[in-house]
Amino acid sequence: MQLTITGYSTALFATWYFVDELGLLLDAGEGLTAYLLQKSRKVSHVFISHADRDHLAGLLQFNQLNAREGLPIIHYPKDSGSFPALEQFTKRFDPHVAGTVWKPVMEGDRIVVKDDIVVEPVRNGHVPVVAGITKSLSYKVVQVKSKLRPEFTSLPGEEIRKIIQERGKEQTTMEVRTTLLGYSADTPVEDLERWNHCKTLIHEATFLGGPEDSRIQTHGNKHSSLEEVMEMVSGLQIEQLILGHFSARYSPEQIDQKILSLCEKHAISIPVHRLLPGETVKDILKQKPVNR
Repeated sequence: MQLTITGYSTALFATWYFVDELGLLLDAGEGLTAYLLQKSRKVSHVFISHADRDHLAGLLQFNQLNAREGLPIIHYPKDSGSFPALEQFTKRFDPHVAGTVWKPVMEGDRIVVKDDIVVEPVRNGHVPVVAGITKSLSYKVVQVKSKLRPEFTSLPGEEIRKIIQERGKEQTTMEVRTTLLGYSADTPVEDLERWNHCKTLIHEATFLGGPEDSRIQTHGNKHSSLEEVMEMVSGLQIEQLILGHFSARYSPEQIDQKILSLCEKHAISIPVHRLLPGETVKDILKQKPVNR
């Protein structure tokens, strides 16, 4: 499945990504409805990563324009108290949004968003908390299908149907999972295997890394550097990469030069796209990759 992803992501200011085919919004930073206009009505599910204002400041306007009975469904980290407070405020401020569903989620949940599409929250370390508490999440968008077990595939159709009737689907089929999209949100690079086998990965790269950022404590800020993201990606099997959340301290030339040098350093040949500070990009994957 080819996804149409439009987004804006600049550290400190705003981050949001809209996935057209799935009616998904990943984070809800300022400016999303001003850009999407009527397209924002297509959003059924909103997945907020954490309670920083640059990831949710656009939520009130989005909800005010699009709320109806049972929609949108706003998913948020289960232990973040900001969201229940925001829910109560919005219902008092705009009574017509009472139909919006606010849903706390945590790692291990599987949220069905379409017939064969689920979203799975992944706990990350952007907000320091003790074990068992969830205040910051990444997300995976996974296509889940049932496939006939290999030992039955060569049998005639009538025999297969008979076996399924006798043994049931659990004994005759297996689940096939395809991670269509990974969304890191704000997070340090914590697990080098977390995003393996994603078709498309959206990952933050707040700082460029290297000597120019020697005085910045990347993990002290609980963010990722471009240098460590690219090193991680070099060891993964993914099909395409979208980089965002760059600090506005960097020029477009600095960002692109660093991406190209790291692609060469780590022999990265997959398409690498980026959202430059201050730019909204329509259908990101249709744009020319930096390294092509």
